[in-house]
Amino acid sequence: MAVMCRAEGRTLYAALEGEVDHHRARGILAELDRQMDAARPLQVTLDLGGVTFMDSSGIAILLRLHRRTVQWAGMLRVIHVPEQAGKVLRAAGLERLITFE
Repeated sequence: MAVMCRAEGRTLYAALEGEVDHHRARGILAELDRQMDAARPLQVTLDLGGVTFMDSSGIAILLRLHRRTVQWAGMLRVIHVPEQAGKVLRAAGLERLITFE
């Protein structure tokens, strides 16, 4: 599976693995939406350490996750960003909206 999630209270930790591209984006979004609906988190940590490739679909995933987190006045942080994925996300200017560590 491309998404592994763990929720504790109103905190959600999600880790993506493998390729994040248009073929897998729909499944990733569906799982993240399901987890967000269940946890209604105030703090979301997205771990990209297992991502081997990311295209612009990754931008859409992060924007949606950010928007859903903000709905509940929460905060999204993204950790362990691989170099290639970081280039895609920085090109979109996401560092102005989302905390990258």
